Amino acid sequence: MTIFIVRHVTTYRYKRQVRLGRHQMMARPRDSFDQRLINFSLEVTPKPAEVKWLHDVFGNCVAQVDFDCVSDHLRFDCVIKLDHTPENAPDFRIEDYAREHPFSYHAEEAPDLAPYIQRGSADPDDHVGRWLDTFLMRGTKHPTGQVLMTLNEAISDGFSYSRRTAPGTQSPATTIELRRGTCRDFALLMIEAARTLGFAARFITGYIYVPDRDGPAVQGGGATHAWCQIYVPGSGWVEFDPTNGIVGNRDLIRVAVARVPGQAIPLFGTYWGERDDELGMDVEVNVKTAPAE
Repeated sequence: MTIFIVRHVTTYRYKRQVRLGRHQMMARPRDSFDQRLINFSLEVTPKPAEVKWLHDVFGNCVAQVDFDCVSDHLRFDCVIKLDHTPENAPDFRIEDYAREHPFSYHAEEAPDLAPYIQRGSADPDDHVGRWLDTFLMRGTKHPTGQVLMTLNEAISDGFSYSRRTAPGTQSPATTIELRRGTCRDFALLMIEAARTLGFAARFITGYIYVPDRDGPAVQGGGATHAWCQIYVPGSGWVEFDPTNGIVGNRDLIRVAVARVPGQAIPLFGTYWGERDDELGMDVEVNVKTAPAE
């Protein structure tokens, strides 16, 4: 058991006072058997007119923040305390019918998994399929766990991580062409590759703990992080972080799940003013451990 404390601060700056519109934030972690939320606080400056909480279609906690003021800055300061139970690697307890890939999900699960199997990115030239063919013989029986581990490692070992400040997620075809990307890009590539192979996969956004230690660097710290889950019969939704080659939830704090990345943006909103009024956005994320309670 590990106690994580996360501080996530986002500050928008404007060159003059603008009228602030609604902002929507996903920062409150999902409670589960492997992570338990102990405390969550959100401080917004200037003071909002209303903060409304709701659950979206995926069951994520979403804060909708409304304002009735003007300001030349906007600051969101979140502090999270979480009890986390790490799983270094799943043992892939897979139901007999799914031990070898390819397989078909059972009829009672298939309708619910169908949206997560359907490809979400246009790929008319089959860049993802052709990339898969460079290291995996599709249509030939392979152990299911081996297929997923190989896919995760192919991204972790074959692509270079590069932080990008521009919003959005690049297409899997672009990631394959450039051989580099952000954690969101790598998560989407793995999702689309897994779906091409017939797996149900979904996008995860959250945080990653980056300990001070010797050895390979952990990528994606200092900001929100992204990875994916793949549904494995017998094990359920299994976490894969292709950016760092992590399998299981070790050092990963789930905040939101979604079918595609655009449904799990950590923070976005509007203001009334000129386009060039926005001077920039600063994001600071710090994840540390605390003594167990």
